[in-house]
Amino acid sequence: MRRQMEYQRILLVQTAYLGDVILTTPLIRAIKQVFSQATLDVLVIPQTAGALANNSHIDQLILFDKRRQKWPAFKDVLRILKARHYDLAISPHSSFTTGLLLKLSGIPQRVGFKRLPIRYFLTQQVTMPQADFTIEKYLALLQPFSNQSFPIQTELFPSPEDKELANQLMKKLDKGKPTIAIAPGSVWPTKRWPAEYYTQLIASLKQPFNLVFIGSKDEQYLCQQIIDQAGAEQAINLAGELSILQSAAMIENCDLMICNDSGALHMANAMQTDVFAFFGPTVRSFGFFPFRPQDRVFEIADLNCRPCGKHGHKECPEGHFRCMLEIKPEMVLQAIKERF
Repeated sequence: MRRQMEYQRILLVQTAYLGDVILTTPLIRAIKQVFSQATLDVLVIPQTAGALANNSHIDQLILFDKRRQKWPAFKDVLRILKARHYDLAISPHSSFTTGLLLKLSGIPQRVGFKRLPIRYFLTQQVTMPQADFTIEKYLALLQPFSNQSFPIQTELFPSPEDKELANQLMKKLDKGKPTIAIAPGSVWPTKRWPAEYYTQLIASLKQPFNLVFIGSKDEQYLCQQIIDQAGAEQAINLAGELSILQSAAMIENCDLMICNDSGALHMANAMQTDVFAFFGPTVRSFGFFPFRPQDRVFEIADLNCRPCGKHGHKECPEGHFRCMLEIKPEMVLQAIKERF
């Protein structure tokens, strides 16, 4: 490897989901700490780019729209990467497409994990460490350059306008009550705590708490259905109404986030709001548990069918969905009462 001072243009690649992008922010910060004089660009998909807006460690975001026809989009990004003449690429993302893109772009030093399929395209392979959190695994990609330890706190940077919008929304709530953010959605169906359980929980919380629902446009109906069935007319449904950083600003104003194993969990951790999270098909060893001391995970730990997949499934492979159905609303309600 060349000396640190010789790297002037660095590319970081993270084209996975929102949660993965947020978990990459400590690595972004650490890269700029190690290579303080270099420019740092980040390659992301358009759906997650908003999470990295206003991040002063990043010089430029480059978008790879994988939802377009894949190879035309690939060629467009390849043209951009070649033109920018990077010295070094660091990739937490390990797909074949990412590896091929970095190889064809002509970046002389390409660092990633020693895992298939990307390893064939790398000049430096890093063994993924056994660690509690994915953040720590990502930070290991700097081992070829530094033996420093880096903090694992994730970060998002809502603008002053984002924060002002959140403040205006908070004025609609009862100042005398704690505020709980609820995010019942997930891309993967088996990662979702059942909607009827959320409904039962919300019905019990609607009097002593302000309730704010957070989510994507696709989750707007789910959130409204829970609100209506729980009779929680005072709850605010912001699903699909806010950008990523506007949602982050709103979460920062809340006293607790209740959610699944999803991007909302990682947004709350980044904004240092306490989290109660439901983990069904996924487990601690995957590295996606919340990491702050006051966070709490609800799981059925002794099921021999867990984990059934890193991303969950459309439906339970065993047909019983015990990993979520056995996490009862009463358990969560008791934990909330103990917290407040």
